[in-house]
Amino acid sequence: MANESHRTISHRVDVTTWYLELLSPDEFRPAWSDRPELTVIQAELPCPELSRFLYASVGGDWHWRDRLPWSYAHWQAYLQQPTVQTWVAYLRGTPAGYVELHHQPQQRNSVELAYFGLLKPFLGQGIGKHLLSTGIQKAWDMGGDRVWVHTCSLDGPYALKNYEARGFKQYQQTHCTETLPLEPIGPWPGAYDDRPPEQPSPSRERSPGI
Repeated sequence: MANESHRTISHRVDVTTWYLELLSPDEFRPAWSDRPELTVIQAELPCPELSRFLYASVGGDWHWRDRLPWSYAHWQAYLQQPTVQTWVAYLRGTPAGYVELHHQPQQRNSVELAYFGLLKPFLGQGIGKHLLSTGIQKAWDMGGDRVWVHTCSLDGPYALKNYEARGFKQYQQTHCTETLPLEPIGPWPGAYDDRPPEQPSPSRERSPGI
């Protein structure tokens, strides 16, 4: 119960946000994994269920909250834009992380790495540098003149260093104060509660028979 209470009590946090950019493919310094069981595949069909799962599962430990209230229709309308791409990393068939790209022709013909990250079990295995390199490569393939990203002090401790290692240069820094729970909510509410698991009861759910 202690962990649950930590996620309902709020406090004020100073947050620093860094904005970074690549202005030419020549500035890109990729780093690839040689693991044959690691693949990165584009989710070509708009799927709110998949994208919300990735957003909540990756961002739940880093206070990603903006899209949690989105309706199904909101997700669908966003994802079906031709300017949005989602690339998913799979390790032996299991989703390990994702990168979302957003082409912004009206903003200096830029491509934003809108979201990028790994699910918690896949951190520290060299997957992030491979996924980020793939995302940057695909961003240039979208035809932009500039690739940019922002990260903040709430994100993973190696996020900024990973971007800079791939060639990104800082061009802006901002500071603000946000009201946040004492601890992130995790991939779903109650995911990290320390209560013992309840004895499972026989399921009353049935296959839809599709």
